[in-house]
Amino acid sequence: MTVSKKTQPNHAKPNQTDSYPVLESHLRSLKLPTMLSEYQQLAKRCSSSNATYEQYLEEMASTEIQKRDSNAITRRIKASKVPTMKELSDFDFGSIPSMNKAKVLELAKCAYIPNKTNVVLMGPPGVGKTHIAISLTLNACRQGYNARFFTAAEIVNTYREAREAKMIMRLEASLCRMHLIVIDELGYLPIDRAGAESLFGFFSRCYEQTSVIVTTNLPFAQWPSTFAGEERMTGALLDRLTHRLEALTISDKEESYRVKQSRKNNQKKS
Repeated sequence: MTVSKKTQPNHAKPNQTDSYPVLESHLRSLKLPTMLSEYQQLAKRCSSSNATYEQYLEEMASTEIQKRDSNAITRRIKASKVPTMKELSDFDFGSIPSMNKAKVLELAKCAYIPNKTNVVLMGPPGVGKTHIAISLTLNACRQGYNARFFTAAEIVNTYREAREAKMIMRLEASLCRMHLIVIDELGYLPIDRAGAESLFGFFSRCYEQTSVIVTTNLPFAQWPSTFAGEERMTGALLDRLTHRLEALTISDKEESYRVKQSRKNNQKKS
């Protein structure tokens, strides 16, 4: 009697120590490191669940793609140079009632980035502006956008160093590759005329090309004092920045977010 060959996989469980040098060589050549490291465990799992060859291949491909996506997110977050990891889920909106939670959560979806819209977080020191800016940066990186985080002093110094090294074009080319750039703490330190000109050049370069998030302790009317008293330059800068803008203004009457969090932590310990 002739027995027909099965079209489904042989579900005998593979020995966990089995290796397939030719398959492993092919996976290395194809640059599929996750498949290489996981194929034995996936084969064992698919065998136990009586999966078909096609299901096994789908599982292999999905595992490789998930790992690549995870690695890409990690690389984008590292390249963003955020000073620390701060998530929106960790922000206590109840401590800062004037912070527009609904608007922040909407911004977290990142729809403003493809529209080249800017965001300004305006309010007194210590109310969580930097926390929100970092969280929005992390969300952007997770959704596939390239982002870069600077303090205002840092971007001015970066321009100064690039100018001295005659590398302004290279710097601006690298900035143009960003989908989102954060300028943190604008207004906390005075900027000289050369620095003001650098910032004006930066905002001009980003205009309708890159979304910018700015955190500041100053209302727009006081920005000329930061930009070396250059009212005309500041006006032109604000004209570009506010063309497409989402503004979140936090009340000057808010107590420091950090002070409130410290008080809560002390109460929990006592």
